[in-house]
Amino acid sequence: MTDRSTDSRRPEGGFPPRFLDGTSLKLLACACMVLDHAGDSFFPEQVWMRILGRMALPLFAFCLAEGFAHTRDRGRYLKRMGLFALISEVPFDLVTSGRILELTHQNIMLTFFWALLGLSLFERLRNKGTRPASAGAFVLLAFFSLFSLPLGMDYHLLGTGLVFLFYLLRRKALPVRLGCGALFHVLLRNVGIYWFGLLGFVPLLFYNGRRGRGLKWFFYVFYPAHLLLIWAVRGLL
Repeated sequence: MTDRSTDSRRPEGGFPPRFLDGTSLKLLACACMVLDHAGDSFFPEQVWMRILGRMALPLFAFCLAEGFAHTRDRGRYLKRMGLFALISEVPFDLVTSGRILELTHQNIMLTFFWALLGLSLFERLRNKGTRPASAGAFVLLAFFSLFSLPLGMDYHLLGTGLVFLFYLLRRKALPVRLGCGALFHVLLRNVGIYWFGLLGFVPLLFYNGRRGRGLKWFFYVFYPAHLLLIWAVRGLL
């Protein structure tokens, strides 16, 4: 994975200061996600926990697009996401429905796997270099976004669409990418506490384009592990 993305370079001393790398953003996203799930499970009256939890999706979607753009092996990246999406489904269903398997609502890692699969096929089509193939590549992304609805994926259109948008605009200036992403978020999620998802775009303004320390396997394991812990603690209570 490259250490710096082209759209995040700036002269030293620029504003705003870019001091958050990819690892920092993902750690922040994990903290927001835990607050959201813990608030939903144990402290439903603490709305602030759910509000801060809305920040997680834009942060994760941005990091996913960055990871796909800069990984050395997209096939392995896709396989890892697919594997942990499957592993996470039972913990997710236990927490959200109390059942071992519930097929109407799928976990967010499956949404991200679906988005990565769409991007992989998009690049294959676009690399053919013909106008029909390029047009078909964009139609394919639209299909993947729309088909996330009947598949019951978490955040469906917003989750897949943000990943696609952040990836397609990766060579644009960072404020342009974030502005388009925020507008897309407003168009799709503008009810109640979902407005607070816009807070997730604020830390992205400080992204320095660097990968950070990585902690690759930690982030994959964290999602199903924290869900299992919430389910176990809720059972004890």
